[in-house]
Amino acid sequence: MEISYGLEFWLILVTFVCGVILFVYRFIMGRKQTEKEPILIDYARSFFPVLIVVVLLRSFVIEPFRIPSGSMIPTLEIGDFIIVQKYAYGIRIPVINKKIIETGQPQRGDVVVFRYPVDPSINFIKRLVGLPGDRIEWTSDKKLKINGVLVAEETLPPYAYASREGNVDAVHILESFPSGDGVHKHNIIIEPNKRANRVGEFVVPQGEYFMMGDNRDNSSDSRFWGFMPEKYLVGKAAFVWMHWNWQPGGDGFDASRIGTSLK
Repeated sequence: MEISYGLEFWLILVTFVCGVILFVYRFIMGRKQTEKEPILIDYARSFFPVLIVVVLLRSFVIEPFRIPSGSMIPTLEIGDFIIVQKYAYGIRIPVINKKIIETGQPQRGDVVVFRYPVDPSINFIKRLVGLPGDRIEWTSDKKLKINGVLVAEETLPPYAYASREGNVDAVHILESFPSGDGVHKHNIIIEPNKRANRVGEFVVPQGEYFMMGDNRDNSSDSRFWGFMPEKYLVGKAAFVWMHWNWQPGGDGFDASRIGTSLK
């Protein structure tokens, strides 16, 4: 059993401690609510119901995340705050991440939040490209093949953005590939002056997935660190609820990003 000692663990621990404090005070010590309470009891009584609601919502329904890097440009920008549906791929026991109720399966094209296989304490977000059993090929001319079939592409007007090397007019592509609900379409970008990274064919094992960033030349994904195990799924990204990039050179608050759907 693998335990995650992230924020979720500490929220549950604090909630448990508050509950124990109230239980001991009321039922073991027999103190009544009408009596003058120590400040510790007052704090525990105030925070306990709030913490219960937060833990339930965050563990089983939705969870907010902030996008810290540009690996999913143009779909997600640095500074986007997103809502993730925790229930999309099953109801899981918090902390140990064990699935107890099946609610759905990941599909090609989903934007997925997951625990980074190299360091599960870190959350990553990428697009799911390969399902178990798929053959994924990334070619030297930066083309994607799924099970031997070249993914359909439509060239769009260039996409201007600030990369680590400076301002770039990237090749902007509408990519379409088969998904569980038909054909999934999404935008990607390619930097024309960069060589293709990690060219080759990858066969996805059972119980694992192949993930790629939409910013194909600037993404640490399955081409580099391998496949993502099903047990590391966190949830499906749903929409952007706020954008605020306070980093040096960032664009600050951008109201136009609010409500951007990731389906």
